[in-house]
Amino acid sequence: MTENDKREAPSLWDVAKSVLAAGFGVQSRKNYERDFTSGKPWQYIVVGLVGVGLFIAIVISVVMTVLSMSGI
Repeated sequence: MTENDKREAPSLWDVAKSVLAAGFGVQSRKNYERDFTSGKPWQYIVVGLVGVGLFIAIVISVVMTVLSMSGI
């Protein structure tokens, strides 16, 4: 059994933290290696899409609030 076989798959919280770190462009070497050796790509894709959706929803709601307050 190799070292990679002994590693546990990252939890949903670990995946979310990795996606958030990737969004900011920062990631520790240890987490980077964990993600690429024991992570499943579909987890990162789904969490990334949800994160982008939330980001877009927040930006739209902030813009709508500012526009409604300005009277436009």
